[in-house]
Amino acid sequence: MINKKVTDALNGQINAETYSAYLYWSMSAVLEEMNLPGFASWMRVQAQEEMSHAMKLYSHIIERGGKVVLTAIDAPPTQWDSVKAVFENGLAHEQKVTRLINELMDLAMAEKDHAASMFLQWFVAEQVEEEAAAMDILGKLEIAGGTAGGLYMLDKEMGARVFTPPAAAE
Repeated sequence: MINKKVTDALNGQINAETYSAYLYWSMSAVLEEMNLPGFASWMRVQAQEEMSHAMKLYSHIIERGGKVVLTAIDAPPTQWDSVKAVFENGLAHEQKVTRLINELMDLAMAEKDHAASMFLQWFVAEQVEEEAAAMDILGKLEIAGGTAGGLYMLDKEMGARVFTPPAAAE
């Protein structure tokens, strides 16, 4: 059975992952307003991914006999000045989530919760991917230099992303 400290921390992470989805939905809406449907679609896929992360945490708590406690989700920002600002904010957010995951891992190890430590390894690896994806897009935006043609090409590329749920065994 999972202990209360770990359960409480995982419940907090469910909230953080759900907030992440809210943030990416908000970013998607702003990108739609900028007439960049590909970037908007990329962010909607990102929101789906964040919700799947929340459900992984939810399921882990349930499987281990813990109690899921859902709390209010903060409202995300609703305005950014540019596509670059959206992705800079996205990278900063993913860096914050990485810190949260690392703190969860530290807690699991301190509590000698080996099952939680093993479970959280997936999230540690996932955060490397999340940060790398944001940095990659920022690099491409830098190369495009805000030109209409560059943004058009990147928008088409971003629109090709599709949601792939994580495997159930992970």
